[in-house]
Amino acid sequence: MQTRTLETGVGLFILAGMLALLLLALRVSGLTVSTNGDTYKLYAYFDNIAGLTVRAKVTMAGVAIGKVTAIDLDRNSYTGRVTMELEKRVDNLPSDSTASILTAGLLGEKYVGISVGGEEELLKDGDSIQDTQSALVLEDLIGKFLMNSVNKDKEE
Repeated sequence: MQTRTLETGVGLFILAGMLALLLLALRVSGLTVSTNGDTYKLYAYFDNIAGLTVRAKVTMAGVAIGKVTAIDLDRNSYTGRVTMELEKRVDNLPSDSTASILTAGLLGEKYVGISVGGEEELLKDGDSIQDTQSALVLEDLIGKFLMNSVNKDKEE
């Protein structure tokens, strides 16, 4: 009887550990279903979205204020359109705010960073951020550096 109780206790302990690992994996991956409900949508158009994914963070001053909900190609301007869902607590963004695609660390995940402007008029649900800064692609940067050094060698 005592071994059966011990085996049941060990089984429950292992089950609790597996549930904790599953919950941790869901939180780290951003797949949690926790939505505040008080959100609004903004759009931003970028020339190069390179590496940005759906469910990426949207931050302002390093604080997460929303997430990317969709990425698609705008057929009229041939630019990438990013749909962002921001929390209502930051519904006072000026209309001249800037959205940039940033990288966490040197080769980390991509996210959208919003810099606040100074305009009196505020962004509303469904508005677009006009001033955007595309993702910095490391390969393009290396290519420009190499081409620049080759051109300098030819001049000498």
